[in-house]
Parts: sequence; structure tokens; C-alpha cells
Amino acid sequence: MRWPLIRYLPRQTHFKFVSFAPIAAGISAVALIAAVAALIFLGLNLGIDFKGGTLIEIVTPGPAPLAQLRADLGKMGAHDAQVQGFGAPNSAMLRFSPQPGQSAVQVVNDIKTRLSADIPGIQFKKVDVVGPKVSGELLTHGFMALGVALFLMLCYIAFRFPYQFGFGAVLAVFHDIVLTLGVLAVMQIEFSMTSIAALLTVIGYSMNEKVITFDRLRENLRKYRKMPLRDVIDLSENERLSRTLITGTTALIALVGALFMGGPVLFPLVFTMVFGILIGTYSSIYVALPLILLWGVKRGDLDEAEPIKPATAR
Repeated sequence: MRWPLIRYLPRQTHFKFVSFAPIAAGISAVALIAAVAALIFLGLNLGIDFKGGTLIEIVTPGPAPLAQLRADLGKMGAHDAQVQGFGAPNSAMLRFSPQPGQSAVQVVNDIKTRLSADIPGIQFKKVDVVGPKVSGELLTHGFMALGVALFLMLCYIAFRFPYQFGFGAVLAVFHDIVLTLGVLAVMQIEFSMTSIAALLTVIGYSMNEKVITFDRLRENLRKYRKMPLRDVIDLSENERLSRTLITGTTALIALVGALFMGGPVLFPLVFTMVFGILIGTYSSIYVALPLILLWGVKRGDLDEAEPIKPATAR
């Protein structure tokens, strides 16, 4: 059964993508500067995974009294305390860091005793304690994973396409990662190990978009050898526009439901993926391809080897 709305998509479009490239370049430059400034002056809102601390998940007999929980943690001197509901109305998550010199285990036991007295019937479902040394190693290894992923993508592009394509793809993916981190810093969305997983997904999706874009461009460069490069780029993007819209919309439909209904626990992961998909689609058109236009392409480098003709019988 075909999706009925597909028939409303135009079969052929004639958008002049390249003509908007200078405007897009200015927007991207300003956005990159703002993202770097946000990372420097605001910084990422590192979660317990990366800065150390304690997390306690609780379930109360009735709706979780968030205000009372915050007050109890404040009275006990919990540092950087955060209380938020998640999932069911009677579930809550407590995050805090022990004061210097305090034992994390002792603080957890004191909080359990205090909350059990103030909220009869409370249940403690999960307790996670992450030390500063472990959290620092996790942060380092997380960003190393991002670096390795980018390097492997570069190797793949270098193997499959001419160097001009690889240069554009790597800069475009780097553009996507910096902007995504900048938005997380501006909105102060918690950055944890799940955020690293989301960024790796963004890298994969973004690079997949670039590969599909480059495949169509390379095919048209071989087909239209006399056509100006900017016209070939416009033609290639118009030919793959419907595919881009369908793929991106399908991914967003799957994620938007989780974004609004998944609760605060899933929000950082899903938001990062949604923004990454949007910015990855944008950078395929207005970062990777304009860089190729500026760099230029030797069309002779794109020629495939001539197929071996079968010997004819004499």
C-alpha cells in the first residue's frame, strides 16, 4: 500500500539552491560563532555521568511532592541538588553532589532516613553513585569516541570519493556537531552518556546524507560534462529532494512523539537526535555542496574505468 500523501509531492522541482548559498554561509558562520561562545562561557550542563554525584530514583504512595523533596535536600546541605518528576506522577529523580569531605554512601543513607520519616511509604528504586575520577574518564572517553567516529567517516569518504568531497563532508559534519553542542549549552540540557550516543547517531545520519548527496552529484557530473558545476549541484539536489523529505520526515515523526511524551529522562537524547537530523539535512545542501563548488571538481577524476569488452570470435 502506497502512502497516499506521496502523490502531493511534486515529481520535479527547480529550486535554485546554490543562489542561497551566500546567505546560508553567513547564517552558518554566525551560528558557529554563537555556538562556540556558548560552549566557552556557558559550558555544557554535565550530568552525573561526567561530573560525579549521586542519583536516587524514588516512588511515593501518591503524587511525588517535588517541593518538599527539594526542601529536604536543601536542609540536609546536598550540593547542586535537582529534583524532577519522570514517568508516572508518583515517580521522581533526585540528583545531588556530596559536599567536599562527605562520604557519598553516608549522605545517601541520611537522605533515605530523612525522606522515609517525612514521606511514609516511599520506595527507593535506584541509587547510582559516580566518583569524580570515573566521571572524568567517562567524559574523556566519550569525546574520544566522537573523534574516532569522525576519523573513520573521513577514511570512508576518502576511499569512496575524491578529496574535494571528503573535505566538504568532514567540515559539514563538524559543523553539525558544534552547532548541536552549542544548542545543548544554550538550553542547558543535561549532557550525559546518552547524549554521546545521540551525537554518534547524528554523525551517522549526517554522513549518510552526505554520501547520498555526493553519489547523485558524481553521477550527474559524469552525465552532464559540459554543464556548469552550480547547475549540476542544483539539478542533483532537486532530483533527490523528495527522497530527503520522505526520509527526514519519517525519522522526525518517530522521534517527535518521544520528544513530547517520553518525559524528562528521554528528552535530552531525543532532542539531540531531532536537532541533529534537521541540521544534518541542512548542512548536506548548504555546507558540503557549496564547499565543493568553491573548491572545484576535476571531472576527469570521476571517470570510471572502461569495462573490458568481451573478445569476439574470429
